[in-house]
Amino acid sequence: MAKKDTVNFIVDKLEELYPETPIPLEHKDPYTLLVAVLLSAQCTDARVNTVTPSLFDLADNPYDMAQQNVDDIAKIIRPCGLSPRKSKAIHQLSQILLQQYQGEVPQTFEALEALPGVGHKTASVVMSQAFGYPAFPVDTHIHRLAWRWKLSTGKNVEQTEKDLKRLFPKEIWNKLHLQIIFFGREYCPARGHNPYDCPICSKYGRRTMFAEFDKKQLKKK
Repeated sequence: MAKKDTVNFIVDKLEELYPETPIPLEHKDPYTLLVAVLLSAQCTDARVNTVTPSLFDLADNPYDMAQQNVDDIAKIIRPCGLSPRKSKAIHQLSQILLQQYQGEVPQTFEALEALPGVGHKTASVVMSQAFGYPAFPVDTHIHRLAWRWKLSTGKNVEQTEKDLKRLFPKEIWNKLHLQIIFFGREYCPARGHNPYDCPICSKYGRRTMFAEFDKKQLKKK
């Protein structure tokens, strides 16, 4: 299957499976989304969604968060992991938003990535999901599937992002990145993945992927 046909097939299949793409992280505005995305580093969205209600009851805006004790923030977000680092980042970025942006979340990659605890992926999520700016955040699911689907070399997330932006139309990036995440979770996991049953991998997956799967099945017998 030619690369163009592969891309079109993926877009059509994902649109068929996921016509609607609700944002996985619960939030009410750009600030609460920014905090939730920061918490999701090395943590599942489901776990974050169990923690943020208590955190946002304590403080759901930069002004109130900046008034909190870092240790109190850390206690609430501990289930998300890396709580000492994340609590400091949340507290510090809240102060910066007040000092430099009148309490508003900035709407540029440069400004977002300058905030404590905010990398390119976090900034991309906020830019796309909070402000509707075309972006292609690459998480572990997207990085894995881009390699499985032969859309990228898979050497690093930066290269994967460049490759996917080159292959897919800009106007669908924001929806597509969520569709790929949903698909990865439901059909194409990192472990226990059966390429023969996968709605996309079964059509044109890497030969090595099928060979490796068959080899594992033989070892189990």
